[in-house]
Amino acid sequence: MNLKITGLNFDVTEAIKSYVTEKLARINRHSADVISTAITLSVDKLDKKAEADLHLAGKSLHVEAVEQDMYAAIDVLMDKLDRAVLKHKEKAAAR
Repeated sequence: MNLKITGLNFDVTEAIKSYVTEKLARINRHSADVISTAITLSVDKLDKKAEADLHLAGKSLHVEAVEQDMYAAIDVLMDKLDRAVLKHKEKAAAR
């Protein structure tokens, strides 16, 4: 899986990179057909925003989360992404 982490108006530290990588391991456990993932972290005044573009075999998923803390935004983002991947996996299994 290719992983790209970028920051808009925000410097992405090694601690945040490792935190995102650790959280993404949960997504990879559910689906082995992840081709690439692009994570964008941004700061807009008081809000911290985390966005993810996940490219699966045959489908792309886009999820975003806005919180007051960047780590909380990443946690919410990964929960949403996990649910989206599981939903995609269930739909694919039903076909």
